[in-house]
Amino acid sequence: MNAPATTGMSRTLPAEHRDRLMRFAREVSFPQGSRLFREGGHADRFWIVRTGSVDLDVRVPGRRAAVIETLRPGELVGCSWLFAPHTWHMGAQATSPVRAYEFDATAIRSLCRDDPAFGASIAQWVGAVLAHRLRSARTRLLDLYAPYGRGSLL
Repeated sequence: MNAPATTGMSRTLPAEHRDRLMRFAREVSFPQGSRLFREGGHADRFWIVRTGSVDLDVRVPGRRAAVIETLRPGELVGCSWLFAPHTWHMGAQATSPVRAYEFDATAIRSLCRDDPAFGASIAQWVGAVLAHRLRSARTRLLDLYAPYGRGSLL
């Protein structure tokens, strides 16, 4: 599952806020199989995928981690950095060689506090991504573990 275009940074953030954010970007790379972060760890950074793919997964007691979504170029990896207690709610692993832009969460949170308009744009972007990921996680977990696959849980 891929994020809809409406959650992409280039479509959500105004150009001036996107440009301001990108001034803080650092280019990094991860070999295939690298773990970017583990569920429960400290969320002190985030990434935007440039090339490659990253699986988001959640721990399922007594089972192998469930892959919730595969992220591709242009997509945000990591949302937990924005909200206290800054702890990862999922894990992320490179499923191919990955090149990404990395951002220091503390610096970006500080920028958000200092510039409320920028902060609101970032919150709207990350919120849209979170809403999409919640829907993806629900659908994927229903596919994996509900007695009859997809359906409603009432």
